[in-house]
Amino acid sequence: MVKKLLALGAMVLCGGVALAQANRTPVPAVADTQNPAIVLAPLADTAPVPPELPVAYLVDLSSGQILFERDAGRRFVPASVTKVMTAYSVFKLLGEGALKPEQVVTVPREVAEVWSGEGSSMFLKEGEQVTIDQLLMGTTTVSGNDAAVMLAVTAAGSLPGWLDVMNANAAELGMRDTHYGSPNGYPDEGRTYSSARDLARLAEAMVTRYPQLYSRYIGNHGFTWRGITQANHDPITGRVEGADGIKTGYTRQAGYTFVGSAQRGDRRLVIVLGAVPNIPMRNQVARDLMEWGFSAFDSRQLLPGGAPVGEALVQGGAADSVALQTTAPVLSSMARGTVAETRIEVHYRGPLEAPVKAGQTVAFLRVSAPGQVAHDVPLIAAEDVAEAGLFRRLRNGLVGFVS
Repeated sequence: MVKKLLALGAMVLCGGVALAQANRTPVPAVADTQNPAIVLAPLADTAPVPPELPVAYLVDLSSGQILFERDAGRRFVPASVTKVMTAYSVFKLLGEGALKPEQVVTVPREVAEVWSGEGSSMFLKEGEQVTIDQLLMGTTTVSGNDAAVMLAVTAAGSLPGWLDVMNANAAELGMRDTHYGSPNGYPDEGRTYSSARDLARLAEAMVTRYPQLYSRYIGNHGFTWRGITQANHDPITGRVEGADGIKTGYTRQAGYTFVGSAQRGDRRLVIVLGAVPNIPMRNQVARDLMEWGFSAFDSRQLLPGGAPVGEALVQGGAADSVALQTTAPVLSSMARGTVAETRIEVHYRGPLEAPVKAGQTVAFLRVSAPGQVAHDVPLIAAEDVAEAGLFRRLRNGLVGFVS
């Protein structure tokens, strides 16, 4: 089937929206396109990102809109940012009840001998008992390589088994430029890699799917284990208003990396920096780019949640079409102080095959404005469309034959 664009046009001016009457006849197919590599000038030119920084990405999760990107699809070594996927995978198991925060485990010799004190460490000792809660704190706050490995072998029984879990979760999130060869980002001859776009997708999943776990384990200033207190090296938490994490990383091969997030009001931004040449640049750009994202853009509502936005054709159904609606308010991040003309278009692969269930995601709304990267938001079916009965199928057949 081909993707079709429903003949529904919209122009947004000063935050208002006027929807044209939806036409049930699709116009010619519209091909998928990739977002451009860098947000168009002039606004991107004001972003505080030096030219020698290879990878930078800033997205507004509230609207889904990319505010700035440089080489966001480039694969790079994430170093300890790898632990974000280990933490996310443990969050998922906690959410499913397969692990419990208070669960106590004993550190085996093979983990202590190989990983205690190796790079960033929680300094686990053979035979000591530790909870899943403490291991998570040691992983997310002080970047313990030993803590991440301990979580891996506890949850999956072996490192290879845990890597299967991590890679399966990456695939489920659509992280197409990512592969995990270690649970902690320790140098592994390039088997572990990711991209800024993928890491932002992972951060979004962590924030939106497990907000309580995110709040507990991400953005802590320090952690103490067996009398050893270590500080979190996150460059924005406590320094940028609303910042709450997420993870730094460094190896000689990777350079300096960072995934961070901050929320002010209804807006949450996620930043990813990769292959940064030094700590001062990483820390300064992280802070300045996040501040720029909040100060240079306003978030404006284009449509409320539950708004009707046209129809999609249905094949083999009790009705010829199904009404579409938004799942949540549709927002757009616009340059502060500007009046932007925004276009929204309904896209779907159609006709849809019956049956269609109310609440099922069946289409998406593409929001675009001059000089900004287009972004997509999901649309759901507003009603059920059952499979056609015998007489309806006969009628459809006759109509198709005549047409």
